[in-house]
Amino acid sequence: MATYESLIKLKGSLDDLVFYNLNGKNVVRKKSGFNKNSFKKSASYEKVRQNSSEFGHCSKIGKTIRHCLDFYIKKSEDPLLYQKFAKVMTEIKDLDIVSEKGKRSVKKGLETELGYQLLKKFQFGIIENLENIAPVSTGLWDKSLILDKNTACDEMVVETLSVDFESYTSKNFQQVINIHKESNEYLFEKHFSDEELLLHFVVLKNEGKIVKMGFV
Repeated sequence: MATYESLIKLKGSLDDLVFYNLNGKNVVRKKSGFNKNSFKKSASYEKVRQNSSEFGHCSKIGKTIRHCLDFYIKKSEDPLLYQKFAKVMTEIKDLDIVSEKGKRSVKKGLETELGYQLLKKFQFGIIENLENIAPVSTGLWDKSLILDKNTACDEMVVETLSVDFESYTSKNFQQVINIHKESNEYLFEKHFSDEELLLHFVVLKNEGKIVKMGFV
């Protein structure tokens, strides 16, 4: 980009140059080599198209999941959380080894053991992650969680998320459970179809304050 002085004020393009006014100065620059039509069709842009498609997918899935957890995310006090969450969505997507490049998905990544472990290990800002809850067990009519009796909490909130990975929409159901020290297994209601890939987000509170939260 360069400025120029001339009695004739040019605006528009001439050959490979573009003339315009920026903050009161006459500016000239070379046209960008990017061509929208070439990007869509040229073989040389194939890898770029693949990366762009997968990046958009991960970003949308991250936003869809975060939408259900917005109240808790605000408690995390992390202004960069959405970027960190998008990054872990990308890492999970990379574990999809059954789809072709450009069509790899977060869902396929989550169906792997390592993929779901990445989601479980994600920490929401200043709130401690959950390391003391056994995996969710599924019964005929309900599900259960086993909590370490030494955990200082008096209330558990279970958010069950049903995510549509194709339309980028989601539904969630919340259940609040009182913690009793005489037991460490807690049942919560079974919602949505067993055929769906469901995510379970658990929040532990003590005297109304969130002490730990995360996916289980």
